[in-house]
Amino acid sequence: QVQLVESGGGLVQPGGSLRLSCAASGSIFNIHTISWYRQTPGKQREFVAHITRVHDAYYAESVKGRFTISRDNANNTGYLQMNSLKPDDTAVYYCNVEVQTVTERGRVQDFWGQGTQVTVSS
Repeated sequence: QVQLVESGGGLVQPGGSLRLSCAASGSIFNIHTISWYRQTPGKQREFVAHITRVHDAYYAESVKGRFTISRDNANNTGYLQMNSLKPDDTAVYYCNVEVQTVTERGRVQDFWGQGTQVTVSS
């Protein structure tokens, strides 16, 4: 199995920055895409950004130019650098990884982190 541990959330003032981390561990053979999603109460989870193994990155329009996704393949870790934060960015942020496990290399499986709260408020 694969475990994801997210960290880096918290309370920040508008215009501030936070860096989220998503560390994957367990029976990992290969991590394909690492993605970040976010969710606010009463709304569907929405896509924020994802990055491929070769570091191609894609962003939601709402965060483009402010957020930067990156990854460290050697340490199975993904990051989301969030700058110029706005109150609308307040949400629980979830990490998602597409993984080939050691025991099931023939398929790609989805795993989710537990979520980390980001609150942007003065």
